[in-house]
Amino acid sequence: MYFYNYGKPDSSFYHLKKAESLYKSLNDFRGENSVIYMMAINQSGLGNLDEALKILEKYIANYKTKVKDSSSLFQIGKAYSLRGDWQMQKGNFKMALNDVLKGLRIIEKFNDPIRKADALSVLSSIERAQKNFSKALEYDLEALQIYRDKNDKFYEAATLNDLGLIYGGLKQKDSAISSLEQSLAIFQKLNEPASSGIALMAIAGLYIQKGDYNSSLVNLEESISLLTSVGDKAKLSQALLLKGITKNKMNKPKQGLAHINQALDLADSVSVLGLISSGYQERSAIHSKLGNYETALKDHKQFVIFKDSMFNITKSKQIEELRAIHDTEKKEQKIALQDKEIMVLEQKASISNLQKLLLGIGLLLSLIGFYAIRQKMKRNKLEKEKVDAELDFKKKELTTHALNLARKNETLENLKSKAQELKEKENTTIGYNQLIQSINFDLQDDNNWKNFSRYFEEVHKDFNSTVKAKYPQITSNELRLLALLKMNLSSKEIANILNISSEGIKKARYRLRKKLNITTEDSLQDLVLSL
Repeated sequence: MYFYNYGKPDSSFYHLKKAESLYKSLNDFRGENSVIYMMAINQSGLGNLDEALKILEKYIANYKTKVKDSSSLFQIGKAYSLRGDWQMQKGNFKMALNDVLKGLRIIEKFNDPIRKADALSVLSSIERAQKNFSKALEYDLEALQIYRDKNDKFYEAATLNDLGLIYGGLKQKDSAISSLEQSLAIFQKLNEPASSGIALMAIAGLYIQKGDYNSSLVNLEESISLLTSVGDKAKLSQALLLKGITKNKMNKPKQGLAHINQALDLADSVSVLGLISSGYQERSAIHSKLGNYETALKDHKQFVIFKDSMFNITKSKQIEELRAIHDTEKKEQKIALQDKEIMVLEQKASISNLQKLLLGIGLLLSLIGFYAIRQKMKRNKLEKEKVDAELDFKKKELTTHALNLARKNETLENLKSKAQELKEKENTTIGYNQLIQSINFDLQDDNNWKNFSRYFEEVHKDFNSTVKAKYPQITSNELRLLALLKMNLSSKEIANILNISSEGIKKARYRLRKKLNITTEDSLQDLVLSL
């Protein structure tokens, strides 16, 4: 693994193939299987997670079928934990959680603290990816203590880096920066340029949130230098994007634009949709700031396209994950049936023909009953998961539609204000009047609201009819306000969607409270959420 550790996975794979052939010639099963494990890790390092998972599946199957002892069980537990990590990287969080928990249960039987810490760290990453920051913090703090007790510096630094991201998610910026700086100090001592570059970028992001743009730039410059040296295009793109954002916030939009253009080129070369989407969003804001409204609108449209693509990919991944879960259960069921058959064959030598017949009949009936019950439970489980996934996707669609509607109205209002300003400064008015009329027509277009209402009804069924039945005096405009409050949107977002001022929102909420007979002690938001 020397070549792998020093960033030469191709050379590593070549030597692993030679080692596999040697172990085969010596009929050394454990040596051969350990090489298979290293091959899986090698493929993950190259970014070929599907191939890595396929190789790891072979590793697990070998230990399950060829050697059955406590040592093999430990290796299987270790492999489950690793498989969970890779499933998490693919976005298959349910499968990842299931694998890591299975691995952790096995590892805990063998009193191996380091492997336990590794599993806890993966569990933390799964929870963090789903924004369950409190649970993620609990797992990582336990893992950190183990790594420190065992003086495992690299993984201590990696866990501190993860803790920095978790504290950032919990809005504890000072704790986040402290954890990341501790992580950076260890990575630098270990001469880990890639990990150091990532830690520096995370620190820079927190300084941006704190408004300390000079500190952010200092960290980003060093991060970009390190990430360039190791050739990590995805992380380098992210660092350049942050630098562009920082320059824009420092009122240097042209410099920011140059960095964001670099970031977009790199993100496109490695097909990272999230970075591409963010790049177009930030570039649209800069062009708007520079007065390039046509270009800003084009970039905003590209942002929406990539955002929609990401949602479609997420939905496809959810369906793919359900299919993979189903296939995995079928494989496990097949292995279980094979084990049962082997057990029956081993017992044949010690029982009479009558006993064999009775055992066979009993086993067959048990398997049929077990299979029927298991299939029914599996169908019910898959159906529930499918419905949950569809509902979750519809909620995301609704939120995205609402935020896009708010953002579109805000952009149109800004364009309208700018057109009005230019109209007053120049002599020609016909073109600007036509533009303002076009914007007003789009702002008042009911089709946007009809589309939103359709998405809303799919997620919150019978909400409108319930409100009308309980409060028949409610107007259609007040019903719209109630729907947006149900989504827990901010007053600014609601104002943009309804195309009214923030003061107008306050008045509308006051009139609504009076109409619903809500006292000053009661919460309008709580009432709406309970409907």
